[in-house]
Amino acid sequence: MFLVTNQEMARLDGETINNYGLPGMVLMEHASSRVVEWLSWYWEGKVAGKRVVILAGKGNNGGDGLAVARLLSNAGAFVTVFLLCHPGELKGDAGQNYQVLQRFGEKVYQLTSDKDLQKLDISLMCADLVVDAIYGTGFRGAVTGLAADVINLVNNSGLPVVAVDVPSGLEAGTGKVAGPCIKAAATVTFGLPKLGLVLEPGRRQVGELWLGDISLPRQLIQNSGLKTRLITPEEVTQRLPSRPAAAHKGSFGHVAAVGGSEGMTGAIYLAATAALRGGAGLVTALVPRSLHGLMEIKTVEVMTKPLPETEAVSVGLEALNTVLEFAGKTDVVLLGPGMSQHASTAAFLANLVPKLDKPLVLDADALNIISNNDPKKFFADLKAPIVITPHPGEMARLTGLPVREIQQNRLEVASKAAREWKVVVVLKGAGTVVAHPGGEVFVNPTGNPGMATAGSGDVLSGLVAGLMAQGLAALDAAVAGVYVHGLAGDLAAREKGQMGLTAGDILASLPRALAALEQGSFPEGPRINPWLKRIL
Repeated sequence: MFLVTNQEMARLDGETINNYGLPGMVLMEHASSRVVEWLSWYWEGKVAGKRVVILAGKGNNGGDGLAVARLLSNAGAFVTVFLLCHPGELKGDAGQNYQVLQRFGEKVYQLTSDKDLQKLDISLMCADLVVDAIYGTGFRGAVTGLAADVINLVNNSGLPVVAVDVPSGLEAGTGKVAGPCIKAAATVTFGLPKLGLVLEPGRRQVGELWLGDISLPRQLIQNSGLKTRLITPEEVTQRLPSRPAAAHKGSFGHVAAVGGSEGMTGAIYLAATAALRGGAGLVTALVPRSLHGLMEIKTVEVMTKPLPETEAVSVGLEALNTVLEFAGKTDVVLLGPGMSQHASTAAFLANLVPKLDKPLVLDADALNIISNNDPKKFFADLKAPIVITPHPGEMARLTGLPVREIQQNRLEVASKAAREWKVVVVLKGAGTVVAHPGGEVFVNPTGNPGMATAGSGDVLSGLVAGLMAQGLAALDAAVAGVYVHGLAGDLAAREKGQMGLTAGDILASLPRALAALEQGSFPEGPRINPWLKRIL
């Protein structure tokens, strides 16, 4: 499912109107109808008698709100409309909808001064719900003045708010929230979901996210050159490898997971076991010799191989030939979990990676070691498909950018790194970003704050390696991996809560997540009708 910036959405709207002959008033009527359909579903069909406060701005978003008021009034609801501008400022389709609403006999109150806030306050005391149509996709910056007071008043009212297209105060293209912003119980967005609705911090203001069809031509969307997508269960299911009836363990690939050091055995254990849980037929954990016995005890299904070690009990340079020889018998190599940054370990990695011709997954200390060099130069001569899985701190070390800047520009940073380093980048965090060197970008909707726990990233890197071992391309494995990983975390959190969630809980839930996708029993939100469905 494509995600769009505000500029991309405006272009699609314009082409629909100008090239396909679908008038703006028709698009506005479709949009307002989707909001009313959501309200009817929310109230179980009992719209008549409901008291609704509608806040409308001067743009097309306000025009949507005015159309919603007309449709609700016609259905028997009691609507109170507040216009945050002079009626003369309403132009085009918004102005036309204002005139139509007037002919329907609905009074519209102007909200242009502080004294008007008292009237709004009284109306909120009697209302069942608020419809927010103050600002739309064109909004930038911070809400100030009277509009800020209105938003604060609504947020403090305790009433459920449904936002029209985007919550007012949220930048649709970026997710930035620089000032007061509507805290919606639900947002009904139109045509395609906007990036700012799924990126932090905007995601926190959205509530349930519903997508309404407004008749944008399908061929227009497909041929529009959009590059950013929201990962959906359908897309993941299409990517997951099949399991032929006559298959054997060798059919599903062999992962070599290299890592571990004193005090960090758990990292390589989690990663190796996750590769198995992700469907790999064989997994071998290659660990420092002193940790070999411990790994033999910790795991049953994962095979193990001892390696020459440093005095700090990490993989040493002397292990190079052993690992190279063994990797030649496997399908994917995972490097990094618990590996340490010992000088000999760093030399081992620097000499190993250029000689490998197998698909690679690089995580944790492998990335920290690379960050001590020039990542672009390090990756330049590598021919094998590579997936890197940095968290924001590791990405900061790799790029030299502050973590704050990375978090504010996650898509741009991941895309630039993927393009320059020619690797698939998985930038972990809320709304994990997957970026491909060819320009494709994916945003993951699954996962929860409980997954911010030690070892969670090791489970992800192992899962991605396990999927690659089964023949998935690097991008497909990364996209499917982050979604399944997040879904496993969500399933585990439902059972155990978020506060006490551990990486082991996520690991144990991987089969449930995969089964839900395989069986089509993914717990997605409802679809009200063919034109309105919940996506988050």
